[in-house]
Amino acid sequence: MIRTSPSQLPARAGIGLKPEHFRAIQESWPDIGFFEIHAENYFVAGGPFHRNLERIRERYALSIHGVGLSLGGEAPLDRTHLRRLKHLLDRYQPESFSEHLAWSSHQGYYLNDLLPLPYTNETLTRVCTHIDQTQEALGCRLLLENPATYLEFATSTWSESDFLQEVVRRTGCGLLLDVNNLYISAINHHRDPVAMLETLPLHAVGEIHVAGFHRDRDAAGSPLLIDTHGAAVDDAVWTLYQKALAHLGPIATLLERDQNIPPLAELVAEAQIADHYLSAAHPQPANSVALESV
Repeated sequence: MIRTSPSQLPARAGIGLKPEHFRAIQESWPDIGFFEIHAENYFVAGGPFHRNLERIRERYALSIHGVGLSLGGEAPLDRTHLRRLKHLLDRYQPESFSEHLAWSSHQGYYLNDLLPLPYTNETLTRVCTHIDQTQEALGCRLLLENPATYLEFATSTWSESDFLQEVVRRTGCGLLLDVNNLYISAINHHRDPVAMLETLPLHAVGEIHVAGFHRDRDAAGSPLLIDTHGAAVDDAVWTLYQKALAHLGPIATLLERDQNIPPLAELVAEAQIADHYLSAAHPQPANSVALESV
């Protein structure tokens, strides 16, 4: 049976579970709402990753985040990958499972990246079919993450927001609202991030991600933001996050850091910033929320 709730995570801040922190976590048991793992790092039967995760899972809520399903890929879903995911979810019973609106494999090759899609009717049908198959195979409702993008396809006939709205409508999946990705895409494509936020299917949000990025310039000298997960959350992303909470109210929020990983205490302190905003968040009717541009 498919679990209908998009997420049962507590409405608190969480952090990614990194092997660098296994010992520190079990020595201090930090005041964190949940931990999140990348599913593919646990596609093994045993070993230290599972040994530590089992202990930590006893005390904390868990989100499992997939990075390799290639939901937007032209090829059929990898059934071996799905079986491994199913085994992992059955083993740990996470409160949330999520994946990306992207593709990462082609003709049997895995590209180790999250690549963008043209937003066309053909892509829409393929993505929805793959999400339906995934939800049926895993027995749970997945959260689909909005991407960080650096280019747009001339062949696209849908906006990203409308595309996500339609995917949610057709499949019943939830949305993982990555506020960092939203801000990056808006700046890279010269759009208003708040306006983009308001057009997303916010009713379907089951989890939020925030992260850091790198500032650069493109060939024309315009700002180019790169999603690195290698720095502290930018002030502009925190501002956009607060505007999202004004629509949503408190909702589980992951602080992502996958490069330049600092000591555990530093990540916990940054997560406490999100907890502060979460504790102050009160959802308001959409027509009464005065949103300003970031």
